Amino acid sequence: MSEHLIEFTDDTFENETAEGYTLVDFWAPWCGPCRMVSPVIEELSGDYAGKVKVGKMNVDDNPKVAMNFRIMSIPTVMLFKDGQPVETMIGAQPKSSYQAKIDKHVSA
Repeated sequence: MSEHLIEFTDDTFENETAEGYTLVDFWAPWCGPCRMVSPVIEELSGDYAGKVKVGKMNVDDNPKVAMNFRIMSIPTVMLFKDGQPVETMIGAQPKSSYQAKIDKHVSA
């Protein structure tokens, strides 16, 4: 796992996403598409180190946050700014799609 990748929990989520940009991959171990997205999320954590916090949240182990944001399908990748969601991407997507959504906000 990348040294920059954060493992979010129901207990740490609010503090971790409170300031700046945070990209969160909502996933579960049994989800095939989630396993396809995982290496992309790891790459993004290195690519955006120092600009965007990047991490994963296992929805089976941490249902509270997933319910708060009405995560119905996984993988769901959300970009937060100062604790508020600004982008939501549902389903496995290529790295370029995630980069475009992040860059739309972070480069601005």
